[in-house]
Amino acid sequence: MALALAAGFGLVAMSWPLLAAPGGALTETTSGPWLFALLLPLVTATAVIQLTEGGLDARAVAMLGVLSAVVAAVRPFGAGAAGVETVFFLIILAGRVFGPGFGFILGCTGLFASALLTGGVGPWLPYQMLASAFVGLGAGLLPGTAAGTRAGRAGELALLAVYAACSSILYGLLMNLSFWPFAFTQGNLAYVPGGGLEENLSRLLAYSFVTSLGWDVGRAVTTVVLVLLTGPLLLRVLRRAARKANWV
Repeated sequence: MALALAAGFGLVAMSWPLLAAPGGALTETTSGPWLFALLLPLVTATAVIQLTEGGLDARAVAMLGVLSAVVAAVRPFGAGAAGVETVFFLIILAGRVFGPGFGFILGCTGLFASALLTGGVGPWLPYQMLASAFVGLGAGLLPGTAAGTRAGRAGELALLAVYAACSSILYGLLMNLSFWPFAFTQGNLAYVPGGGLEENLSRLLAYSFVTSLGWDVGRAVTTVVLVLLTGPLLLRVLRRAARKANWV
């Protein structure tokens, strides 16, 4: 329930420009977006606390701390230059092995720890944490494969690579949603208050294509390459750790 609450509220908080009705409080004033920005960290923290208290034992919390530290350590190697991101491959692989709840929390804590390490704390951080949490959540919800066979392992790796590409593009789209309404006030790329889902979605896609597609493609390529290079080894290591810890 905590996971569903955080995910549902996060989607609404990010996609309010597409859902706001004409004449509503979100389109007539600027209080709505600020309210979402203030409540988002509280909802995310509540979900993390509930999951760690009820769904994760001490071994899981220890694993979460280790992987969060690794995410924070490897992120500076990418630094987002030209879309190069070295953080999402580990969130995807861990979410695949340990499940959607663990992947969701790792996306939040990993990005938070890396922001503290790199000085990337700002009003954009809650949206980054939630968007990366969705990446880990989706990896944990992917269908299972026969990972015990060579064909099964190859199929799983291919599935994770496709997911890595798609989630990297969607991450960029979600992040654009968090600031796009304030980026432009006029023109074909600008947000139209209360303009409806179809009109504003087409404008958002055009804005993303013009401004951030290069970074999103770079992120997708980097994540896919890292998943393919490290996946065979890291999946075995993480699953071995899960077995030795008697992970449920």
